[in-house]
Amino acid sequence: MAPGAEWGVHRPGSHGGGCREQEGQRQRGQAKPTWGLSRAKKRLLWRFFLSAFGFLGLYHYRLRILRRIEASIPMDVCPTATMPLPQDNFTGVLRHRARPEVPTCTSWGAPIIWDGTFDPHVPEQKARRQNLTIGLTVFAVGRYLEKYLEHFLASAEQHFMVGQNVVYYVFTDRPEAVPYVALGRGRLLRVKPVQRERRWQDVSMARMPTLHEALGGQLGQEADYVFCLDVDQYFTGNFGPEVLGDSVAQLHAWHYRWPRWLLPYERNKRSAAALSLGEGDFYYHAAVFGGSVAALLKLTAHCAAGQQLDRERGVEARWHDESHLNKFFWLSKPSKLLSPEFCWTEEIDWRTEIHHPRLLWAPKEYRLVRN
Repeated sequence: MAPGAEWGVHRPGSHGGGCREQEGQRQRGQAKPTWGLSRAKKRLLWRFFLSAFGFLGLYHYRLRILRRIEASIPMDVCPTATMPLPQDNFTGVLRHRARPEVPTCTSWGAPIIWDGTFDPHVPEQKARRQNLTIGLTVFAVGRYLEKYLEHFLASAEQHFMVGQNVVYYVFTDRPEAVPYVALGRGRLLRVKPVQRERRWQDVSMARMPTLHEALGGQLGQEADYVFCLDVDQYFTGNFGPEVLGDSVAQLHAWHYRWPRWLLPYERNKRSAAALSLGEGDFYYHAAVFGGSVAALLKLTAHCAAGQQLDRERGVEARWHDESHLNKFFWLSKPSKLLSPEFCWTEEIDWRTEIHHPRLLWAPKEYRLVRN
């Protein structure tokens, strides 16, 4: 849930009298260039600024033409000539040749899960044999509860880990307002009260210490794997055991094609989340992450400690807990990556590599829910 930014350019105007006075000065050869620049250089400077701000404005508002240009940026592919076929504990060997147009593994050998690269029956059978319990956590604080929670839970019942044991953890400041949703066999819902924060940014950053405490308590005792999701999205396709792994990261739908130097990592060196220009692998979305209880305890401890250090220094990472999440995954590489098909937005134009989205962003009505 990233905030937008507004850019404005103020260009000083001039009235008719001022123009006549300057014209007189030019005729007398007495014009004094502003900022120590000649009039021609000033014109070039203004054109540069207006062009730069105009381009940024167009990109910020996601005009289709720019997104179509972005879609032509080539992606890396799995270096199969020098790397063994990627596999994990649930999907087995991936059929990476089924998707030659996208990267199906990372430079450190972790699989990237795309539609068509695995047999869904294999992970389902493996998970059932192990009698796993999968936790799904979600924070529904303030107006996010009535706006998004019921649709999120109802869609999860249809598509999230169908046939598996699931325990939902809903963290909210209004436990009594959590809607009733009929649950299937072997599925539980637990409501955990949390404090209402003054700013939405604080709600976002409170997630990591709250999750760390829960993982060290009841949630960590009853779940084998846990996925942590944002509430303002909903399931549209099967989100099954193929996503399970020790440490699972989600490729960000808006940024998976960008070159590394353009990725929105935290650049303020005073922040514990900072990455230099030469650091980073991918840009990961904090709307979806998961893994084993042990791995998530390390992740949440790192992010919570980094946020606390930033508070002591009087700084705040640009994208809050997501910035710290990206720092953690740079230092501790995830063992599995999910393609943007597992967390997609219809605001992006149709992409040929996105076959079957499993999770979609709900409309972001920030003015309503963050008020």
